[in-house]
Amino acid sequence: MFKEALELGGLAVVTGAASGVGKVAALRFAQRGLGVVLADLPGPRLDAAVEEVRSVSSEGATVIGVPTDVSDEAQVNALADKAFAAGEVAVLMNNAGIEIPSSSWGEMENWKKLLSVNLFGVIYGVHAFLPRMVEANRPAIVINTGSKQGITTPPGNPAYNTTKAGVKVISEQLSHELREANAPISVHLFVPGFTHTGINIAQYPEKPEDAWTSEQTVDYFLERMAEGDFYVLCPDNAVDSKTDHLRVSWAAGDIIGNRPALSRWHPDYAEQFTSYQKAGKIS
Repeated sequence: MFKEALELGGLAVVTGAASGVGKVAALRFAQRGLGVVLADLPGPRLDAAVEEVRSVSSEGATVIGVPTDVSDEAQVNALADKAFAAGEVAVLMNNAGIEIPSSSWGEMENWKKLLSVNLFGVIYGVHAFLPRMVEANRPAIVINTGSKQGITTPPGNPAYNTTKAGVKVISEQLSHELREANAPISVHLFVPGFTHTGINIAQYPEKPEDAWTSEQTVDYFLERMAEGDFYVLCPDNAVDSKTDHLRVSWAAGDIIGNRPALSRWHPDYAEQFTSYQKAGKIS
């Protein structure tokens, strides 16, 4: 559907577009001939990103920045109004996200912030844009940025994991409902690997050797999306696709095998998981 959406033209709307994978995606869409609506919190970063995208855009292409807090439903609705007033929406990329610490029975304010941005930001985006995209009945795509932490849910940040697990579920449900409605809109779950972005730049001022750049991650995603993949788990310099698949399969095996929750990190299963990974066979 991406090829058809590109050929028809229109706008790509990207949230979290002022930096990282969001900005790179905005640049790539502009380089492919689409107009771009960049949404992010107001400030110099958004202004600079708009100018950078404009510098690679086709002459006369629409490139605008719309200051938007995706945790505010009214602001997301206003973003949709401005986007549709500017043209037809060919791409909606719900990408904005934050990562702050949490624990299962602590940091309640962080839970609320993570849920409001990472999960409700996507839900608001879907509700604000999809009715009009479906009504337009033209080829289009929806990209929701998830995380491997929403699939294998490793210990360490339960609130973040919960939000990204929710993004996976809403993406799956949306894909199914659009298919049932015969809408010419494809949905794709974008799952970056370890990527050096604004989210982790405070922890890693310089790009770690194991991390991919935002450019590598976005280009890999666009390649797989063009092939029609729904789930796009991006590798990085430390974890290849086979390892990702083994980890996902092991996580599903916790349910099938009635193992303890998160058995991959359980001391009684450490040796079994290591042997499973070395064998390299998905059960």
